[in-house]
Amino acid sequence: MPIYDYQCTSCGFKKEVMRKASEPSVTACPECKKETFAKQVSAPAFQLNGTGWYATDFKGGTSKPSISSAETKTEAAPAACSTGCACH
Repeated sequence: MPIYDYQCTSCGFKKEVMRKASEPSVTACPECKKETFAKQVSAPAFQLNGTGWYATDFKGGTSKPSISSAETKTEAAPAACSTGCACH
């Protein structure tokens, strides 16, 4: 369930509220009881759990990414160049 940051525009009260995305927004300020409690724009925060791609592929793994044979080949000379040109 996502956690949203809310702030009252009347009294300045701030609070983090855990709500389902399908639930309507909270509008009544718990501090001053006015209908000026608004959702703030904030950075999303989440944690990956379980044995998914993060735990198996990126989380402090000791294996290094493999380099394909196409990446290790040198670039071929263009048709306009000769094999002994200075650019290749």
